[in-house]
Amino acid sequence: MKEQFKKFLNEEQDPKAIEKIASKLSDLLMKNEEIVYIAVQKKPALTVLPDSIVMTNKRIIICQPKNLGLSMNFIDYTWDEIVGTFVKENILGSEFSFTTKTNMEVSIDYIPKIQARKIFTYAKEQLDILKAGNSSVINDLDAIAATPEVEFIEEMETEEVTSFAEIMPVAAAQSFNVDTEQVQAESEPSKEAGLAGLSQDELFEKLQNYKKLLDNGLILQGEYDAFKKEILSHM
Repeated sequence: MKEQFKKFLNEEQDPKAIEKIASKLSDLLMKNEEIVYIAVQKKPALTVLPDSIVMTNKRIIICQPKNLGLSMNFIDYTWDEIVGTFVKENILGSEFSFTTKTNMEVSIDYIPKIQARKIFTYAKEQLDILKAGNSSVINDLDAIAATPEVEFIEEMETEEVTSFAEIMPVAAAQSFNVDTEQVQAESEPSKEAGLAGLSQDELFEKLQNYKKLLDNGLILQGEYDAFKKEILSHM
C-alpha cells in the first residue's frame, strides 16, 4: 500500500478496502488534486465489499466495489455541484448524505461515527469556502454595476472654438462687403470707356439701374447724385 494512504487507517477504516481504493485512485486524481480523507462503510454483519467515501480538495468520490471486488465504480461530485451535506448518527454508525444542485440526494450508511464527523466537517468547510468565494465575486460584480458612468468631455483650445453666433455676423459682414464692393465696382463709371459712346437709351437705362441700387440701399444718396450728374451731362 502506498504511504500516502496509510494515514487513513487510524480510525477503524478497513485496510483491505483502503488498499483496493489506493490501487485505482492514483490514476483518477486530477492535477493538483489531493485526497484529504477516506471513510469506509462498516456494517454490523461481515462486510465483504464496503462502499467508501473519498474527500479531496476538488470533489467527493463515491467508491462502490462490483463483481465481487474485481471492479469498482467511481461516482464523483465536484464541490460546486453540492448544495449541502448532512450526518445522521444512529446506534450502529452514521449516515452521511449530501444533495446536489439537481436535487439529487446521495447517501451512504453505516459509516463509523468518527469518520462521518470528519467528512461532514471537511465538507462543510469546503462549501463555506466556495460560498464565500461566490459572494465575493457577486459583490465585485454589484460594485462594478453600481459604478456611475463617467463622462469624458474633450476640451478644445479657446482659439479653436467659434460659436454659431460669432460666425454669422462675420459671414454676413463679409458677404455684405463683397456685394457692396462688387456693386461699387460695377457702379463707378468707367473712365477708360467713358459715357460718351453710349446712346441716349443706354444712358437712361444706366440711370435707372443706379436708382434701383439706391432704392435697395446698395449705394448712398450722395453716390447716386454723383452718378446721376455724370450721366445727365452726357445726355
